Amino acid sequence: MPSAEHVEKHFTATASVRDIVIGMSDGLTVPFALAAGLTAAATAIAKGTGIIVTAGFAEIAAGSIAMGLGGYLAARTDVEHYASELDREYRETVELPDIEIEEVAKVFRDYGLTEEQMKPVVSAITGNQKRWVDFMMRFELGLEQPDPARAARSAGTIAASYIVGGLIPLAPYIILREVMPALWVSVGVTLLALFVFGAIKGHFTGVKPFRGGAQTVLVGGLAAAAAFFIARLIS
Repeated sequence: MPSAEHVEKHFTATASVRDIVIGMSDGLTVPFALAAGLTAAATAIAKGTGIIVTAGFAEIAAGSIAMGLGGYLAARTDVEHYASELDREYRETVELPDIEIEEVAKVFRDYGLTEEQMKPVVSAITGNQKRWVDFMMRFELGLEQPDPARAARSAGTIAASYIVGGLIPLAPYIILREVMPALWVSVGVTLLALFVFGAIKGHFTGVKPFRGGAQTVLVGGLAAAAAFFIARLIS
């Protein structure tokens, strides 16, 4: 009887997907919490939605720039770190060849190969400096060469995702004139968006969609509730 073919399904999140998750999750949560807190303050001082919309846009602009810059600097750090380690490995293969050869051998020794088995492999790897350095970068240091264009792309993706996420809780305040009705519409729309976003993220990361959505709603809801009641208490 033929055995069924075993196919493993793995989701490896790309850098862009991670950037979208970072930007969208913060974009949905932070302006949502800010708008809820401002609602409590605006209600106490009998103001309309204007102050909330103005402050909301200011927060989205500042937050998207800050998040985008953070993503850019993080990606640039990866590039600079890789370049620094690459330069160091090249120097060590010239200045400390015996130690570097032993480090290659140790990698194979850790996998259980005998000295006789790994000797020709080690010789083949260390016989070419570029191949030798690439091997050390990947298997000794665990570093993959980063995409040089990723920094700008990461900044744009995170900032754009933050703006899209931030406009969702703010939209009811733009459309409606009264504070409290806008708050309740914002709560409903944003919690739904948080659930959908969390469920989609959970689907791709191996978490049950309902659980992923519920966790995201819980975090966003708690943040907004805390901001609302703290502002209400202070006001």
